[in-house]
Amino acid sequence: HNMAARRYGHRKPPPRAETVNPEYIKAIADLRAKGVTGPLVIGGKSMGGRVASMVADEMFAKGEISGLLCLGYPFHPPAKPDQLRTKHLADLKTPTLIFQGTRDEFGTRDEVATYDLSDRIEVIWLEDGDHDLKPRKSVSGFSTADHLKTLAGTVKAWSGRIAS
Repeated sequence: HNMAARRYGHRKPPPRAETVNPEYIKAIADLRAKGVTGPLVIGGKSMGGRVASMVADEMFAKGEISGLLCLGYPFHPPAKPDQLRTKHLADLKTPTLIFQGTRDEFGTRDEVATYDLSDRIEVIWLEDGDHDLKPRKSVSGFSTADHLKTLAGTVKAWSGRIAS
């Protein structure tokens, strides 16, 4: 949905997450139809991660995926911490890794600590990161490159564990 904003210079509100679930499932089926084999981790950034989380258990139960990776999960809309988008995360069976910035307006460390999340979900907190996981180097001492290095190393180790 962001491509239209870049192309035409105006933003439409994103589609409801539920409406893109079939598209997501079809995209994975298309990958497999093209001959992609082996363990597959699905995921996305923000709403992409939310959509992936909504279809993950169905695909995991069928053996189609090995895990779920979410970057900047939108636990709630900004400034609306009572409008949680977490109900399906309580019983999630898919091994899940979520990277979240400690300044993310879609879910802070203190807020997320109070949520009922499945024990299959591991949340990695990136110090001073915003919703795009970007820290303020002058405040935290961390750069975006530092956080990306942490993310890459953690994903490599985690994906090795869940694929075996």
